Amino acid sequence: IALVPLAAYCVLLGLINARRRPFITTGGCDLAALGAAMSGLVLVGPIELFRPEAASTHYGGFVWLFLIVFYWLCVWLAVLIARPRLVVYNVRGEELRPALAEAARRLDPHARWAGDNLAMPNLGVSLHIECFEIMRHCSLVSSGGKQNMAGWDRLSAELRTQLAGLRVAPNPRALGLMLAASLLLTASI
Repeated sequence: IALVPLAAYCVLLGLINARRRPFITTGGCDLAALGAAMSGLVLVGPIELFRPEAASTHYGGFVWLFLIVFYWLCVWLAVLIARPRLVVYNVRGEELRPALAEAARRLDPHARWAGDNLAMPNLGVSLHIECFEIMRHCSLVSSGGKQNMAGWDRLSAELRTQLAGLRVAPNPRALGLMLAASLLLTASI
């Protein structure tokens, strides 16, 4: 129960990193996928540990349904209150920055860079780039609390267009992720 969702998440990341193109997703989708990956570990760990005995006696096996729904409500709450973010897998920072600069120039001629920070006042978007070079992915994280969600949607669409033509070498860590997934599946079987 605990290892199968985690193995599926490793397979997903392995397939994304084996591609020859960058993959862009929203921070909410990324957080929801991580919540799904951790669901097995949470079910056999904290939920089992803190399961109310009175509810188990009264509701029987249906208590697990309530606990799973409670877990997913907590995951969705985290998704909803998280700051806007775009995650780009299988790309280095030096490969992402020109595409992001071109997307910003097309969307907002008044866009300004300050180091790794980008402000697009006409679009209502302010962000900074966080790169995790070992796994070769970058996050565009909102800076400040005043953000325009429609602006983030437009930025996401334009960045997808800019990255569509970019070809990258497959991430060598994709093989390690697939191997980890197979080990997790073998252990669970």
